[in-house]
Amino acid sequence: MENKVYAVVGESEITQEKVNEFLQSIGPQNAMQLQNEEGTKRIVDELVSHELLYLDALENGFQEEDGFKAELEKVKSNLLKQYSIQKILSQAVVSDEEIADYYDRNKAMFVEGEKVRASHILVDSEEQAKEIAEKIKSGSEFESQAQEFSSCPSKDRGGDLGEFQRGSMVPEFEEAAFGMEIGEVSEPVKTQFGYHIIKLVDKKASEEKSLEEVQDSIKNQLLGLRQQEVYYTKIDDLKKKYTVEFK
Repeated sequence: MENKVYAVVGESEITQEKVNEFLQSIGPQNAMQLQNEEGTKRIVDELVSHELLYLDALENGFQEEDGFKAELEKVKSNLLKQYSIQKILSQAVVSDEEIADYYDRNKAMFVEGEKVRASHILVDSEEQAKEIAEKIKSGSEFESQAQEFSSCPSKDRGGDLGEFQRGSMVPEFEEAAFGMEIGEVSEPVKTQFGYHIIKLVDKKASEEKSLEEVQDSIKNQLLGLRQQEVYYTKIDDLKKKYTVEFK
């Protein structure tokens, strides 16, 4: 991609790369508001102002003032500390063999439980629930009945509750849903919320995720632990090397 030049201040160019760096520095939410032609113009104007202030500072010799030198030392100190931490953490590595071994020893962690996808119609009375269930048995569309009669916000989606695992719903609803066959519509099911007519849309048996599916998450987990180990080992060594007094 061409690194477009928007302006030149003295010998410094205001380029697309600098605009992108500015956007990254202000966070995604603020950046989103400036990712248009008018936003780019505002950023370029701001960067031009920064360069003008920089030139003025050089001309006035601000870089030679004690206050600036003190601030510069603080920045250098903090930057060097962060750089040192990065160097230490970069020593931590996790091998493919370690990832595979962790997977083999912890397979139970990577079993995805049984899931179902269901829709429902929620009403206050058993009588109304039975009437709606009869309409559906007689050929009325479940989704249209949900949109017309259900008191649940899911009515806007035809009653669709999406996919869920055990433990996500109240026991009575869950027992009914997981005991149904795909396409089946239940009799009214009573819960603390009222009476539900449930339609089972899909069902997935529990399955064990493969190593390929989870190796990145395992690597990140092991790497985090390894980085902590490397970091604190280094700190312990440094405490032995340098004098530390707590007051």
